[in-house]
Amino acid sequence: MVTLQLQQLDIPPGQRLRLHDISWSEFEAILAELGEHRAARIAYIQGTLEIRMPLPEHEINKELIGDMVKILLEEMAIDCECFGSTTFKAEAKKAGVEPDQCFYIQNHQVMRGKRRVDLTLDPPPDLAIEIDVTSKTQLDAYEALQVPELWRYENDRLQINVLQGGKYVESQSSPTFPGLPVADLITEFIGISARIGRSPTLRSFRQRVRQEFI
Repeated sequence: MVTLQLQQLDIPPGQRLRLHDISWSEFEAILAELGEHRAARIAYIQGTLEIRMPLPEHEINKELIGDMVKILLEEMAIDCECFGSTTFKAEAKKAGVEPDQCFYIQNHQVMRGKRRVDLTLDPPPDLAIEIDVTSKTQLDAYEALQVPELWRYENDRLQINVLQGGKYVESQSSPTFPGLPVADLITEFIGISARIGRSPTLRSFRQRVRQEFI
């Protein structure tokens, strides 16, 4: 059997590496070797580990959507704690995942001041965001960790998935922002950002939210 070191693996941007029969202890060791300061994202479920390397446009859209969520929360006076791409993992469920962005909203008070997450004690994030092709490995990990709401932006469209009966179903509205057409709104402004840039887009988004929805 040939043994490779992680530093020998080169994953091109936009690609993913899937490894099978990875034990929990091996998963923990791989996380430790990868470290916290990296571009790669991981997802783990029942022995399958996926390591993916985002494209530059992935990072741009991730930041834009995260910023628009923050604007919505601010304008609606909803408190939150943002945990970015924190690693969420639970040995009992043999699952782990790193969102592109995530927020504690309903549970923001529980997470206030925390700098580490322990899912044996802490709840999962209330809202997670993933950009581009979300694999079955990622979806299964989110379901196992019981993240209530997952936004998936792919193919120039925002899809809202809500956990029902332990499985995700697509929803036309967001439980976090009931009554707001957030999927259409964010999809529209991602398109606008390609023409006018990030900062003007976010200013325009805030103005639209104030004029039409607050």
